[in-house]
Amino acid sequence: MDDGLADLLHRVVMLLGEQARRRTDDSDGLTYSQIRLLGTLEDIEPATQHRLAQALSVSDPAISRALRPLEADGLVRITIDPEHARRRLVRLTETGRKAFHAAGKPLYDEFRAGLVAAGFPYERYLEDTLRLAEILGGD
Repeated sequence: MDDGLADLLHRVVMLLGEQARRRTDDSDGLTYSQIRLLGTLEDIEPATQHRLAQALSVSDPAISRALRPLEADGLVRITIDPEHARRRLVRLTETGRKAFHAAGKPLYDEFRAGLVAAGFPYERYLEDTLRLAEILGGD
């Protein structure tokens, strides 16, 4: 990867992180980490806790701790895997899905606006990302 692209990607990641933290620090809703967890779960559900930890690059105990308040709030449901009694499967509830989309949409809009304001070629990035996903199989 050339240095220009690496620098641009670093700037994008930093900008997104700053905006996510600022937005979620100011709200009484879901944290940025919870939004990421719910969004990842939506993409791969039903998922074992281990698979979810891998997808988010965190430890299994960290996922277990992160899921407790989400389960208590009725946003996820955790059940025993019928095929393996030691595994637990995690699924979004309808309430969790709605909460994720309600929190994620404004966050997405803020990210896009922040990137555009920073001079990032967002529309080009989006087109290239969708094209790449299509080439790689899209799943």
